[in-house]
This record gives sequence, structure tokens and C-alpha cells, in this order.
Amino acid sequence: MKYAQNGEQYHIGLKEGDVGKYVILPGDPKRCEKIAQYFENPKLVGDRREFVTYTGYLDGEKVSVTSTGIGGPSASIAMEELSKIGADTFIRVGTCGGMDIDVKGGDIVIATGAIRAEGTSKEYAPIEFPAIANLDIANSLVQSAKNLGFNYHAGVVQCKDSFYGQHNPEIMPTSYELLNKWEAWKRLGCLASEMESSALFIVASYLKVRVGSVFLVVANQEREKQGLENPVIHDTEKAIKTAIEAIKILKG
Repeated sequence: MKYAQNGEQYHIGLKEGDVGKYVILPGDPKRCEKIAQYFENPKLVGDRREFVTYTGYLDGEKVSVTSTGIGGPSASIAMEELSKIGADTFIRVGTCGGMDIDVKGGDIVIATGAIRAEGTSKEYAPIEFPAIANLDIANSLVQSAKNLGFNYHAGVVQCKDSFYGQHNPEIMPTSYELLNKWEAWKRLGCLASEMESSALFIVASYLKVRVGSVFLVVANQEREKQGLENPVIHDTEKAIKTAIEAIKILKG
């Protein structure tokens, strides 16, 4: 069954020509306008469901920002439909919770790979297939963070479907599994927890497009448990600037 009408994609409500090759993917629709302010001549081109899209230019290159909502299912829908209308390079910009004790609120995390503790990616690839970021994008994000002087960490993040399964695992019926796996992720050096990257990385492998992820660390529950300083930061400006600078580096 074809879901696109006259070339307009069913969920995002966009067609070929509406977006650029480069697309930034925040979760929150309200964050799109903030990101679009970094574009030259930004225009609202789509607003349907959780998918809000602005398109403009960066140093003459047509670029877009599309919100994906929360979690892998809607993020994968956005990537699938955007890729059908010409986008091929994606950077997820979002928030995460720190896991490694050295990751503090206000820091930047750049995902090089992701733990597939969510359901969406399992419908695209066997669990043995790794969820990894595109190397060029990951390197550009690292270089961007360095250029901007931000405190950053690059490595593996954990992706899940249940926000409260992370924050209140002890009250969940599967607490035995959640707590044991969380301990394993920490011992393996996992930097942070979020909800979209593993699905995006796997879908990108299937679609043969490029994707990377950069996050603001909101806080770190492990630091709080140990009585360490645990700043709580909600301003995503650093993550946004890191993505914008990375696109400039990528396009050369």
C-alpha cells in the first residue's frame, strides 16, 4: 500500500524539494524554531502530528530541522520519510541522562554507538547487528565540540523505550532485569541514556544514509546516588551549536 499522496509523505506532510540534504532531528517540536534561528531565511514547511519542519540555508547549503517526538518509532518514521524526499545526512540533537560518573549535567555527549535496548530497531535488523553512528558525522561533531570549547564525551549510549523504567526501575515488574542490565552498562563504560539513537543508527544502515547524535546532559542520577555534585541543566544551546558547526564542517 502506498501512503504518499502526490509525493507528499503520509506522516511528515512533506514532498521532494521541501527539505535539504542535511536535517537536524530534535525530539521536541518546540525546539525546531530555536534551531531554525541559526538558518538563513528559515521557513516553516511542515507541521503535522509531532513532526514540525523548518527549511533554510547554512552558508548557502539548503538544510532543515524536523522534530521526531519521543522514542524510536516516530524517529524512524521521520527518517524513512525524509530520506524518500531527498535528505541523506541526519544529526539527532537531544537530551540525555548521564551514566558514567565523569559525565555531568551541562556536558555534551556524542554517540559513537548505541545499546539496542528498544524495540524499533529489532524490526529492521537482528540484535547481533551493531547500532553505530556514521564515522564522518561523529568525527565532525567531536571537532565541532573542540572548536567551540565545550566539555564533551564521545562513546556508547544506551537507548530504551521506557523513560520511567530508567528512573524508577526498582518499582517495575521487571526490576530484576532493568537493574542488572543497568549495572552491566555502567561497568562497560556507557556514557548516558536516551531514547532514539539506536533506532536511527539501524534505520540509517538499512536506508544507506548517514546519521550521528549529540546530546545535552541534563543530569546524572549516578552522581546523585553517590552524593556528588549533580547540576541539572535544561538549556540545549550547546548541543544545537555543536550540530550546526558540524554541518558546516561536513559540507566542507
